[in-house]
Amino acid sequence: MASHETIDLRTDGPAATIVLNRPDALNAWDLQMGTDLNDAIAAVSEDPALRALMITGAGRAFSSGADLKEERGPGEDGLPDLSKRLKELYNPIILAIREMPKPVVAAVNGPAVGVGCSLALACDLILAAESAYFLLAFVNIGLVPDGGATATVPARAGLARAAEMAMLGERVPAAKALEWGLVNRVVPDETLEREALGLRDRLATGPTASYASSKRLLNRRLYAGLAEQLDAEADAQRKQGQTADFVEGVLAFVQKRDANFTGN
Repeated sequence: MASHETIDLRTDGPAATIVLNRPDALNAWDLQMGTDLNDAIAAVSEDPALRALMITGAGRAFSSGADLKEERGPGEDGLPDLSKRLKELYNPIILAIREMPKPVVAAVNGPAVGVGCSLALACDLILAAESAYFLLAFVNIGLVPDGGATATVPARAGLARAAEMAMLGERVPAAKALEWGLVNRVVPDETLEREALGLRDRLATGPTASYASSKRLLNRRLYAGLAEQLDAEADAQRKQGQTADFVEGVLAFVQKRDANFTGN
């Protein structure tokens, strides 16, 4: 399969790998990456010859989240609309991973932040390098978790830990993520790729229909309202994107200083 501008899509027999490939930006999501990732996941899902997928990042990060340096146009009312891209591009990616009748493995090779964290947690099985960490950084710029994190984190780790990640915006190192149940395995950095590919290949040669049925049943139990939750996150994000706290949060991030939030 052909690679995209910001995504490498590789196949090896019945197995596929998607590599987030903006290493200089720590694989931050911009419009092009969202478009490329959406297309690549759809291609894997629709190809009957492919039976398992692995997602990882190039360089030293899995993904640092949304690219805050990217310019975005205002909504129809002239105010920032952070919901548009979520509803049109990012949310369909998360839904496609959960609804794909094939197992998806995340190989988290470094920081998984913001929507990058959401992407990892939407996968079926998660292997993390010892140096990796997970961070719902949204609150640090006055936003709320999106990309399905308000569904996947409590499903994996429970309400108390989901509230901690959402409201405190602190790093969860790989070892703690394993203790919390956010990930399945933590492995040495130097063996992550080999072990993740081994797991991907094992799944690609396993009982595909069984995996698909198990995934469908788990979705039915844990994520029956995921599409609605994604829409609710997007609507909440739109409101937060029009607050003074969001403007202050982004300015503080760009200027590398502590934010002075006012609650407005």
